[in-house]
Amino acid sequence: MTENPSPDALAAQARHRERMQRKKALVDRRIARATIDRGVLVVNTGNGKGKSSSGFGMLARSLGHGFRCGVVQFIKGSFSTGEEAFFRRFDDELDYHVMGEGFTWETQDKERDIAAAQAAWAVAACMLGDPEYDFVLLDELNIALVKQYVTLDQLLPALAARPPRQHVVITGRGAPDALVEVADTVTEMRVVKHAFQAGIKAQQGIEL
Repeated sequence: MTENPSPDALAAQARHRERMQRKKALVDRRIARATIDRGVLVVNTGNGKGKSSSGFGMLARSLGHGFRCGVVQFIKGSFSTGEEAFFRRFDDELDYHVMGEGFTWETQDKERDIAAAQAAWAVAACMLGDPEYDFVLLDELNIALVKQYVTLDQLLPALAARPPRQHVVITGRGAPDALVEVADTVTEMRVVKHAFQAGIKAQQGIEL
């Protein structure tokens, strides 16, 4: 047989209900003020893990909503990844371009890296100018920007002129201040621990 709550328990329940009612009213007011409906620019940066993973999560959401999507990967390209193997199944909804030559310490050829980055940018610029694309992921573009293989003078005007409802996600560590300034949402990933620091090699499904 269930015991009746004590007066103290009833009072605690009442206080919790009042707090949640106040919080709900606050959240409802904020939602009511958010009336702008347009594409957003998201930047994922920082030294921690998860920048590309978050971008590909948003890609999955967009495909789930029936969006036309585009992906350009600026650095990755010398090895296959799980995300590429998975998302290439969506040929009708997604244009997927792996344009990198691999990490710069592996290629050891600056001119080749610049040429690859500029070829990737040419594809990205076409997507940014095309209203058929609802969602564009520019993976590891920040690294190309830091190394000036792609310039802010190329990127910022293209972002400003893109179709009003187009969402863009840019990933990679070291996002330039000028890009952070124009972005709508910026997340900086921070390292707390990483398996690699303990000598654990990159794992399929986690890093690859």
